[in-house]
Amino acid sequence: MPTKGIGPPEVDPKVRIAISPGTEVKELPTPALLMDLDGMERNLLRMANFFRDSGPKLRPHFKAHQVLSLARRQLEVGAIGLTCARLDQAETLVRSGIDNILIANEITEAIKIQHFVDLARRAPVIVAVDNPKVISDMARLAGEWKHELNVLVDVDVRLGRCGVKPGEAALSLAKLVLERGLKFRGLMGYEGQVALSPGPEKDQVVHEALKRLIDTKAMIEREGICVEIVSCGGTSDFSIAAKYPGVTEIQAGSYLLMDCTYSPFAPEFELTLTILATVISKTPAERLVVDAGFRAMSGENGLPSIKGISGLRVKALHIEHTVIEITDPSVGIEVGDKIEMSVHFLDQTLGLHSHLYGIRRGEVEEVLKIEVVAQ
Repeated sequence: MPTKGIGPPEVDPKVRIAISPGTEVKELPTPALLMDLDGMERNLLRMANFFRDSGPKLRPHFKAHQVLSLARRQLEVGAIGLTCARLDQAETLVRSGIDNILIANEITEAIKIQHFVDLARRAPVIVAVDNPKVISDMARLAGEWKHELNVLVDVDVRLGRCGVKPGEAALSLAKLVLERGLKFRGLMGYEGQVALSPGPEKDQVVHEALKRLIDTKAMIEREGICVEIVSCGGTSDFSIAAKYPGVTEIQAGSYLLMDCTYSPFAPEFELTLTILATVISKTPAERLVVDAGFRAMSGENGLPSIKGISGLRVKALHIEHTVIEITDPSVGIEVGDKIEMSVHFLDQTLGLHSHLYGIRRGEVEEVLKIEVVAQ
C-alpha cells in the first residue's frame, strides 16, 4: 500500500525538535506514540475485504484514530463515511472535505445545536436524537433551514446509555421529527462492546439487541415512514451485525489500530499501537522504571503489556512513570534502553498526544497529526 501523508518534518511540541521520515525509532524522544504501519494496513484491508461483498456498509468511528489521512484511507477502500462522537470532530472532517458524517451522540445545548445547524448548511451531516425538546429546539434554531437537518432516532437496544426505548417511544420520536420539519433518515442502536469471544453466546447477545432495533424499524415502516438507515455495530461484533437482515451500516472503529482491551473480542485484528519509553532507572533483579505514565497512556481499562520482550511485567502506572517488574533476571535491559508497551485503551491514549508516528522496519515513515485532542 503506498505511503501517504509524508511532508515536511513535524515539530513535536513536547520536545520542540523536528521529526523527519527516516528517523530511527531508537532516536525518537520519549514518550512517543507509535503505530505499526504494516499491521494497520493489514487491519484496514481485512475489514474492507469483509464489507466488499456485504450488503451493509462500513462507517468507521473517527474517534478511534482522530487522524485525517487514516480516515481518507478508510474511505478509499470502501467506507461510505465516518462516524463521530463529537461535534468538533465532525467540524474537522467537513473542513477537510469529508462530508458523509454521522454524529452518533446527542447534542443539547443551544450553542451546539446552532453549530450543528451551521454545519448542516455546509454538509449533509447526520445527528442522533433521543429527546423531544432537542428536536423542537433544532427546528426552532434552524428556522427556514430545518429541512436540511438529517436526524437518526437513537434507540437503546442493550447498552443502557443514550437512546429511547425500542418500539412505541422510538416511533413517537420519529413522528415528531417529521412534524417539526426535520429529515428523519432512520435509526441508530449501539449494542455496546460485546465482551465475549466469538461463538454461539455472542451471536445470541447481538441478535437479541438487533432484533429490538429491526422490530422498531418495522413498526415505523408500518406507519408509512421510510427508514433509510439502520446504523449499529462495532469492532467486537461487526461480522454478526452486518449479517442481520435490515442493518444498513456498521460503526466499527477500533479495528484499525486495536488495543489490548478489544483484542480478545476481535482476534482477527492486530495490535498496532504502542508507547515508546526510555528506561530511566533499574534495580537489578527487581524492577525497571520508564519515562511514560498516565500522561502518556490510559490505565483506565488495565495495564499495558511489554511488546517483544519476555521476562518483564508492568506492575504500576504513575503520572510520569511506569514501574516494570523484572521476572527474569537475565533480561538484558539497561538504563537508557528503549522499550515499547502495547496500549490497553486506545481512545483515551490518543487524547494525550498531538502526533502519531507511523513505523515500518524500525524507522519513522509517517508523522501523523492527531486532529482532535480530548478537552
